[in-house]
Amino acid sequence: MPTTSAPEPLPATPAPRERGPWDAWDPDPARLPAAARAIVGAVVPGKAHPVPRRERPALTPSLLRDDDLDALARIVGAGNATRDDDVRALHLGGKSTPDLLRRRLDDPQTAPDAVVSPADHAEVAAVLRACDERRIAVVPFGGGTSVVGGVDPVRGAQHAVIALDLARTASLRALDEVSLLATFGAGTTGPQAEELLGARGYTLGHFPQSFVYASLGGFAATRSSGQASRGYGRFDDLVHALRVATPRGDLDLGRAPASAAGPDLRELFLGSEGAFGVLTEVTVRIRPVPAVTEYRAWTFPDFASGAAAFREATQRGIRPTVLRLSDETETRVNATLGGHLTRLRGCLAVATFEGATAAEAEATRDALDAVFAGHGAKSRGDEPARSWERGRFASPGLRDTLMDIGVLAETLETATTWARLPALRQDVTDALTASLTAVGTKPIVMCHISHVYPAGASLYFTVVAALTDDPQGQWAEAKDAASRAIGAAHGTITHHHAVGRDHRAYLQSEIGPLGVEVLRAVKATLDPHGIMNPGALVAADRMTDAGAGAPA
Repeated sequence: MPTTSAPEPLPATPAPRERGPWDAWDPDPARLPAAARAIVGAVVPGKAHPVPRRERPALTPSLLRDDDLDALARIVGAGNATRDDDVRALHLGGKSTPDLLRRRLDDPQTAPDAVVSPADHAEVAAVLRACDERRIAVVPFGGGTSVVGGVDPVRGAQHAVIALDLARTASLRALDEVSLLATFGAGTTGPQAEELLGARGYTLGHFPQSFVYASLGGFAATRSSGQASRGYGRFDDLVHALRVATPRGDLDLGRAPASAAGPDLRELFLGSEGAFGVLTEVTVRIRPVPAVTEYRAWTFPDFASGAAAFREATQRGIRPTVLRLSDETETRVNATLGGHLTRLRGCLAVATFEGATAAEAEATRDALDAVFAGHGAKSRGDEPARSWERGRFASPGLRDTLMDIGVLAETLETATTWARLPALRQDVTDALTASLTAVGTKPIVMCHISHVYPAGASLYFTVVAALTDDPQGQWAEAKDAASRAIGAAHGTITHHHAVGRDHRAYLQSEIGPLGVEVLRAVKATLDPHGIMNPGALVAADRMTDAGAGAPA
């Protein structure tokens, strides 16, 4: 029989909104290493426009009526529904560069009209019914780590909007040690899940860069992909079952490892970003904690030889846990930052290997080593891979610090087939370079592969440039140029950051007008009054999406 457990208390892992809204990922302001300052000096001499931080932003006034607040408080408890400005200020949106820049402006910040914190599925469902009756928009809020405008407090056609903070749902609700399945409340963060599972000898193995603060519900709602995706799979690969509350009612989806009972309705909610309903519980596949982890790094003569080696290894079924290839520019920049690779040239690849025994991990390592050698790779031992692992969650926090000295640092990602990969990389690099150079801020554009499949791989770009006196417009134009280049080169507009509001204009060019109509039809069925995360994923009317974002 399955071993189950009642919901149990969580370890004291702070949620992001307990740590302060202005430091993007860490309670302490990120410090810029001396080596990074040297790079910045080379990129932006005499051109930077620093954007000062505000100690606290002014907020738009709450439009939620007293009777609305009272009705919501009766569902979740008086202390868990509030219009308090200190709480509202922690739910202003996500962590993209436009988000961070906006919070430094003098203009009042658009805030949710209230923050409501339900404890479980029943309370979430009751809140949605009340909001549907009262025409209040609902934006589900997990870790607040969206970088595509996925948690902006948008009212749409409703008279008010609430942030539905799911932190109180965090819990391990059931554990099946026979089937290796664990059910969590959707607000459970990555560290909370790993601590609860680790105490029993298990791991989920999902470690995106947002891991420290993001929630399991958010992972599912955005189709997240963690840095160990080669070994563990994307998050949607890990989902066994979902419990969902919608304005029309509840859904419990997933009862067997596989089914032919029609189209898989879980797929409607994986990647739905709260536009159709709220994921309240997520059942995931877990594994025993590996007994052994091995590390290895290599350098390839160039990106093309490294990509060819990655393709061969992946198509031959070799499965390291982590597999990552940096291009020449990223290798050089990281070498300067880390100091341990200053004499290396070419492209750095790092990998980790897990196993129940040392022999198991070493066998995978040796198989990968043999393939890489055939493509001209030189082994660099284990330290570069260990160094990458030590710092893998730190870099997003530098974006705020770089803004202090007038530097833009942002990312975007895509994916395509192996055959199209070289052209896609070149086209996106050219688009970013041309757009930013045109405004006098020639950028550094870096790229890496960190998620691979037999048919193709993702490309993850990092852009560093001086900020202009119009930083919002500067990045908006560069991001649009890159997004159009992605569409023209037959890449996906997003591999793991999701659509949100920032990518919605480009979705139709990828899935076609009929595809957008299908999504809108699902929303109309489950959310007929349009209260769920207005403007995320799909617009309220077809004219808003029609033709937007299509490649020129």
